[in-house]
Amino acid sequence: MGRLANMNRPAAVEIVYECMRFLITHNPTNATLNKFTEELKRFHVNTLVRVCDATYDKAPVEKEGIQVVDWPFDDGAPPPTQIVDDWLKLLNTKFREEPGSCIAVHCVAGLGRKRRGAFNSKQLLYLEKYRPKMRLRFKDTNGHNCCVQ
Repeated sequence: MGRLANMNRPAAVEIVYECMRFLITHNPTNATLNKFTEELKRFHVNTLVRVCDATYDKAPVEKEGIQVVDWPFDDGAPPPTQIVDDWLKLLNTKFREEPGSCIAVHCVAGLGRKRRGAFNSKQLLYLEKYRPKMRLRFKDTNGHNCCVQ
């Protein structure tokens, strides 16, 4: 039964933007954590951001050298300002200090990665009204400029 449940999990999606790499993935369980951690390692993830309440033990992930950051907020809602600010600081630190690294993110179900219409009206309104508060600039390993706003 467990194997069938794992087959229904959507595949992780890698997003590359300028010199930044992200992995959008599903929320594992303790039963699927070993396979999940192997997938993170395959993509060279060094930080995992959980934006939902913890549903698994993070110790095995951290044992593999992957930092786990917990920034939960309501499923289907836009992130609070503090989480956006913390996210931008994380990007600035990780991609400046560890070029080539990858940050993984997951919410409760991770359905929005491939499902049409996954953004709800609250999230779309947030994106329409979003205005950059700061701009992050840094260079990748090849000396190319990267920018996040």
